[in-house]
Amino acid sequence: MKAQHERHENSILKSENDKLRAENNRYKEALSNASCPNCGGPATLGEMSFDEQHLRIENARLRDEIDRISAIAAKYVGKPMNSFSSSHLSPHLPSRSSIDFGGGQQPGGFVGEMYGAAAAAASDLLRSVAGPTEADKPMIVELAVAAMEELVRMAQAGEPLWVPDHQGNSAGEMLNEEEYLRSFPRGIGPKPLGLRSEASRESAVVIMNHVNLVEILMDVNQWSSVFCGIVSRAMTLEVLSTGVAGNYNGALQVMTAEFQVPSPLVPTRENYFVRYCKQQSDGTWAVVDVSLDSLRPSPLSKNRRRPSGCLIQELPNGYSKVMWVEHIEVDDSSVHNIYRPLVHSGLAFGAKRWVATLDRQCERLASSMAMNIPAVLTFFSVMTGPEGRKSMLKLAERMVMSFCTGVGASTAHAWTTLSPSGTDDVRVMTRKSMDDPGRPPGIVLSAATSFWISVPPKRVFDFLRDENHRSEWDILSNGGQVQEIAHIANGRDPGNCVSLLRSTNSSQSNMLILQESSVDATGSYVIYAPVDIAAMNIVLSGGDPDYVALLPSGFAILPDGPTEAAAAFNPGEGIVDDVGSGGTLLTVAFQILVDSVPTAKLSLGSVATVNSLIKCTVERIKEAVAGKTA
Repeated sequence: MKAQHERHENSILKSENDKLRAENNRYKEALSNASCPNCGGPATLGEMSFDEQHLRIENARLRDEIDRISAIAAKYVGKPMNSFSSSHLSPHLPSRSSIDFGGGQQPGGFVGEMYGAAAAAASDLLRSVAGPTEADKPMIVELAVAAMEELVRMAQAGEPLWVPDHQGNSAGEMLNEEEYLRSFPRGIGPKPLGLRSEASRESAVVIMNHVNLVEILMDVNQWSSVFCGIVSRAMTLEVLSTGVAGNYNGALQVMTAEFQVPSPLVPTRENYFVRYCKQQSDGTWAVVDVSLDSLRPSPLSKNRRRPSGCLIQELPNGYSKVMWVEHIEVDDSSVHNIYRPLVHSGLAFGAKRWVATLDRQCERLASSMAMNIPAVLTFFSVMTGPEGRKSMLKLAERMVMSFCTGVGASTAHAWTTLSPSGTDDVRVMTRKSMDDPGRPPGIVLSAATSFWISVPPKRVFDFLRDENHRSEWDILSNGGQVQEIAHIANGRDPGNCVSLLRSTNSSQSNMLILQESSVDATGSYVIYAPVDIAAMNIVLSGGDPDYVALLPSGFAILPDGPTEAAAAFNPGEGIVDDVGSGGTLLTVAFQILVDSVPTAKLSLGSVATVNSLIKCTVERIKEAVAGKTA
């Protein structure tokens, strides 16, 4: 029996040996007939075996990655990726920590607080974007895996992919388009005709740990709240994977978002994309977006995201290093002339703005959680320690998000241009406020205008935030002086602070002004809102700030282009692309409560009053700042 068993094993081994010999002969024949893909000549055995080995390893790695994500998605849905049922999966990722960015738990991240019909219209518009079909999901997984690989290489590569830029790009480097096409032949296809490529990258060290940063990026509510100046609307359409082991490693979700610049003169950019999060082998986290427009081609699509996102590296003491890449193809022909150098330089939508905003918000959050930064009080003495300070900062945060909602060119808002006369056109919109304790009831009239002024942005920022100069431009102060009665620093720069102001005008004795000024490397804001003294006393005592009614107004202050490429130009005679003058692009926005009447019957007198108010304010600012400069 033992001899028979050994003969049987020998027979099996001989059969396997014959198969291996036959396979070896096939490989030898294939190698003998192989040719070099570059020159067409015969390939040597060594070259071919090395290339074949490299390709096999790469293919195996990608296959494992796709299989892993497919298995996760199949486990989440309960069916294999290639045999989904017609039912749609549409849960939204829950918040996995207690980070408070005012984001709530709604499925869509609508920045700030939208009013009545406008909110409903925006919600309907976002939900009208259909999620992926079952047949598309395997393609989405493959596209996300390839995009992740591209992002990591783009973030870490040097020359020749990224070359020095001598044309005024804000990052000091530019993408070599030819090298990019050679390095990444896969992806979403060639650039469509009529679209311009924008590519930039930026890195910074921010005061937040990597776990919280990943959560912010993967939770649509927190993401749209942290980047409220850039993301005007966002929604998660479908979650294909929630990740593994209780974190976002392997999380995959289909999203839609609208990106803005704080001015009605710059059209927003809408994107339909997949977001994929993965922890790399070295412990670094990566989050990548890539457009899915190829799955639903539309002739109206004016922009798309090539693999864009960030790498997050853990550092000691709760810090993280963020490396951000933005790669967009866009038709920006409808951008107003005075904003074109800013947009082309990458300061408007590029990686520098994303990183600067993230750094500022991390700094803002860290200061709000700090216990050793006292508030400076010169009038009130009712702020009871950190509770009152935290309530005041939370109220200021809501004010900033509400302001960002009404200052851009979001398609959720119906802007109307009044008396068009050039770059100083005033655009207005009305929104209804009903049954909202955080906003006064009635019809709210919002007005905004943007213009260029030949004064550096820092000087404009310092002038507008200084309470001693407020009577020079604030018509509603009626010439009365303004005093700062409370001051809370919330950043490294002295300009980053929240203030409580009081007018010496006796007609406004029952009102205070809450103001936040904020500045980063790409722009600055001065935002304010009148608040009732009684309500503010509750906030300063540590009470709930959500019930304080706010109608914020303010200023968005941007450079007119990259300062290192400054050259004189006249906005009235056309502008050379990518060249700034060192001047300022200033957006002025007001919100005024109108009587509780139906929107359709809004009086022309109210509109004329707002139009006159905003134009007078613009003229006062121009005269005052020009006087200071002289």
